[in-house]
Amino acid sequence: MKEKQKTIEIIGLSIGYSSKKNTKVVAERINSTIFSGELTCLLGANGIGKSTLLRTLTAFQPKLSGRIVIRNKEIEDYSEKELAKLIGVVLTEKFDIKNMTVRELIGLGRSPYTGFWGNLNKEDETIVENAISLVKIENLAERMIHTLSDGERQKAMIAKALAQETPIILLDEPTAFLDFPSKVEIMQLLHRLSRKTNKTIFLSTHDLELALQIADKIWLMDKENGIRTGTPEDLSLDGSLSNFFARKGIIFDQDTGLFRVENDYDRQIKVSGHGQKFTMIRKALLRNGVLASRHAESDISIEIKESNITLLQSGQQLFTVNTIEELLEKINSSR
Repeated sequence: MKEKQKTIEIIGLSIGYSSKKNTKVVAERINSTIFSGELTCLLGANGIGKSTLLRTLTAFQPKLSGRIVIRNKEIEDYSEKELAKLIGVVLTEKFDIKNMTVRELIGLGRSPYTGFWGNLNKEDETIVENAISLVKIENLAERMIHTLSDGERQKAMIAKALAQETPIILLDEPTAFLDFPSKVEIMQLLHRLSRKTNKTIFLSTHDLELALQIADKIWLMDKENGIRTGTPEDLSLDGSLSNFFARKGIIFDQDTGLFRVENDYDRQIKVSGHGQKFTMIRKALLRNGVLASRHAESDISIEIKESNITLLQSGQQLFTVNTIEELLEKINSSR
């Protein structure tokens, strides 16, 4: 693995909007670092300032105060052309392009190098082909943009950013509008690209579960604590994720590193057994207002043995079923 380099350093950064009449601060006192060869995901509620931060990091929007140092140089010391060779950007907005193939779209990524007319030479064409190969969309290269699915279009935009040959790629909600398999595919693609190309890949997302499973680093952004950063595992162990998502109905399970929904219950049942069926029975019962555990104090109990599920009362067998659906029907009818 290539050695990771510090590519973006943020020091005492305040972001927001400024006019002659007033200044609106969206977030302040941000301090963090982004490294090459890593996929970093920015998490936060709607309206917290994720898109504002991304626009500020790309110089689309001026910072209010503080410093943004990119490759040991202040962001304002770069010209617009220099930044175009430094940072590739993939935005959320859908675009309506007709009469353009995927290959031609990706070729637009070479515009910082081709000048006014945008003519590609052989070297540019080779770079475009390499980008297509990296994203593995050879089968889409001759397709027209308007015929692509949302997931295919997002892959084309990522390939365009790769053709730009920037060491940094910033993405704003790249999995928005995608179905779940496409979300997983795009996140895995970005993680693989960060490793294979040693680029800095930084994105905002609402896909919490995917980010926690795939990202190398997480940035948690909220109004009270600013931005907390670390690996998903460290943020889990130190309680940051539990505190961040401590709201009614949402629980971060530190044992699994995933989220679960809190369900109210009005009765308890003792369950003995182990394995996946034990876990699934507990999950199904809790959804139906029953807390199932090995330590519950109740006359009713459930024994799980291989494919059989047996319900007992005071040690006496009531019935045996094979599926969780049958178990739920029996329990609900006995209430």
